[in-house]
Amino acid sequence: MILLAGCAADKPRLPKAWQTPGSGPSVLVDNYRLAVSDQVQINVWKNPELSVTQPIRPDGKITLPLIGEMMAAGKTPSKLSSEIEDRLSVFVKNPTVSIILTGLQGQAYLSRIRVTGAVGKDISINYSPGMTVLDAVLEAGSLDAYADGNETKLHRRTSEGKTETFDIRLDDMMEDGDMTTNVLLQPGDIITVPESAF
Repeated sequence: MILLAGCAADKPRLPKAWQTPGSGPSVLVDNYRLAVSDQVQINVWKNPELSVTQPIRPDGKITLPLIGEMMAAGKTPSKLSSEIEDRLSVFVKNPTVSIILTGLQGQAYLSRIRVTGAVGKDISINYSPGMTVLDAVLEAGSLDAYADGNETKLHRRTSEGKTETFDIRLDDMMEDGDMTTNVLLQPGDIITVPESAF
C-alpha cells in the first residue's frame, strides 16, 4: 500500500480533458467579447449597401449606415448582431445581420503564451492552435543550465476568472522522451520554469 501511495503522489496534476484518453483540452473560447481594434465585417442579407467592414474604434463604437454609431466593444458577436437587427428593423423589413471577425487585434495580448524563469530567454509569443508546452519552451531557447525542469508549472485562467496550476515535467520530456505532460496550450497560458535548489 505504501508503494501505491507513493505512485499516486508522484502522478502529475494535468488538465482534466488532457487525462481523458483520445482527447485534448478544448481551445474554443465561449462567448468571445469584441474589443477595441478588432476588425469586424457586418453583412446585412440582401442589403449590400448597408454592409461594412471596419475596426472597432478606441471609444468602443462602430458606425453603420442608417443607424449611425453603436457600442460594439464588450459585446458578443451574436449580441451585437441582434442589436443591429433591432435598430435596422425601423428601415428594413426583417433584417438578417451576420458578423464575421476578420482580425482579433483587441485580444492579442490576452491570448499570448508566456514562458518565464530558467529558460534561454523570457518570452511572450502568439498563440497558435496545436501548440504544446514543449513548443513554447523551445521557442524560449530551451532550459538553462540551472533549470529544475520537472518542477515546471503551467498556469491557466479558468472561465470563472481563477487560475489553475498544472505540473509539467520538462526533464522527463527532454531526457527520457516521456510526453505525458506535454499539454496542448490554450490562449493566455503561462509556463514558469524554476531554478534548482542546489
